[in-house]
Amino acid sequence: MINKRLLIKNLLAHNDENSFYDKKRKVDISTKEGKAKFLKHVCALSNSNPKNNSYIVIGVEDETNEILGVPFFDDSKIQNLVNAYLTNPPLISYENIPFPHLPSDQVIGLVTIRPINKLTALKKNIWKYWGGTAFFRDGSISMPKVFKSEIKDVNSEIVATIEKHAHNSIELTLDGVIDFINVRHADLFTQYKVFKEQFVVCWAGNKKEVKGNTYFSRVDIELINEQVRLFYSALDEVSIAMTDDHFTILEYVLLGLQNEYKYYPLEELTINFNENGSYTIDSTLVFEPPQFDRKLLYHIYNNNNTILKKVLANKELNKGELEDLYNLPATYLICYLNGFEPALDKLERIRPYLRKYGTKLYNAYKENIRILRKVKYNS
Repeated sequence: MINKRLLIKNLLAHNDENSFYDKKRKVDISTKEGKAKFLKHVCALSNSNPKNNSYIVIGVEDETNEILGVPFFDDSKIQNLVNAYLTNPPLISYENIPFPHLPSDQVIGLVTIRPINKLTALKKNIWKYWGGTAFFRDGSISMPKVFKSEIKDVNSEIVATIEKHAHNSIELTLDGVIDFINVRHADLFTQYKVFKEQFVVCWAGNKKEVKGNTYFSRVDIELINEQVRLFYSALDEVSIAMTDDHFTILEYVLLGLQNEYKYYPLEELTINFNENGSYTIDSTLVFEPPQFDRKLLYHIYNNNNTILKKVLANKELNKGELEDLYNLPATYLICYLNGFEPALDKLERIRPYLRKYGTKLYNAYKENIRILRKVKYNS
């Protein structure tokens, strides 16, 4: 069983970017350009290393290898993006790896690309890349290439050695459990469970009972053996259920209008533990968009558009408009989910302008984009 934190350290310590490993300060798949660049690197690594796992480490300064971190990214539908744009798409996973010195909401992203030994290429145009293009790694650069012969396997021994040195131990697992419970989350309700005598899941949060049901907020859930953060949220609430074989997280999101808000189930994530020492993670979107009165939505939508115009024109907002601006991402999202298609474009247009109004507003925007991304990928 590979400890992903050790794997990242080994990749950073012993290797420059090459045909099986890339590192990025950040990745943004919320834009066409960001999607295109991410797909290009996945395609290039898959083609350049057809018989071994390839990796992209996200949240690292390129020149110094300093571990800076990125926000927790919980999009379990990222495989859908790869499937939609690549022929012979490889199996990939995105895992959030916590490091002790990073803030609680920051992790290192680890993308693992499984070998398929087939040529991967773009199946359709995206951004400035043409459909049919295949990419290859030339040192640290992903570039287009015409393949005339089979790629030689030059990485198997190197990758096997790196992964071997990242194997977990009882000491690392125990240290991880103690650190999670006694150090990082000493102020929260914490618990752990061992599955199949091998896997240790720890979770922490503010616990509350409502009508016989248990819910958690400020939730942090980790698979300690692999140092993988399974779930993190400072905002939403979750319920947790488990058997001897499964650990299930049901996430709720708070949505509403005019100070009338309600929790709606968003996504159910289940970790299935097997007797053979393996596990799988399955996610199901269970979200049913709330429906509101269309006259009320027209009024809110038009008000949002007025605020958007002032923000884009860099005009000063009054007190009431500033209050409405904080709710604007959520209300544009609700409008879009209720059939106001142009709300999506307006939500994307305002993004670059929100940072100057504070971290709280920008985080609210990101939370609503996260919900939207899950809904879009599922459909």
